[in-house]
Amino acid sequence: MEKEKLRLDKYLWAIRLFKTRSQASNACDKGKVKFKITHTKASHAVQVGDEYEVKTENKRWVIKVISLLFKRVQYSEAINFYQDITPMEELDRIKFQAATFNTGKRMSKQGRPTKKDKRNLDEFME
Repeated sequence: MEKEKLRLDKYLWAIRLFKTRSQASNACDKGKVKFKITHTKASHAVQVGDEYEVKTENKRWVIKVISLLFKRVQYSEAINFYQDITPMEELDRIKFQAATFNTGKRMSKQGRPTKKDKRNLDEFME
């Protein structure tokens, strides 16, 4: 027996687009979730075949609901409940950002001197 109604925020949380249900609800409230080009409330009832545009911190998703998911499951199972139809331009932008991401680690031979460098400097100054 399948339940007839599923809230949008609960669905987005269950398919693991958001870490918590409150984050999914806040995204809906702030207008980061669209259904048919209009902003959607967290209480919107999800139906099979619906397409949503969801903006998360890192990516702008476009998903199509394949099946309803009422509880949170592991990622490998959750991806079977929606279809990612994100445009190629967005995927290319994400790949470009990942390629130019700076880890914050210093390049070798640059930055602060090592202990060996300090010893060599001290010997040179004597």
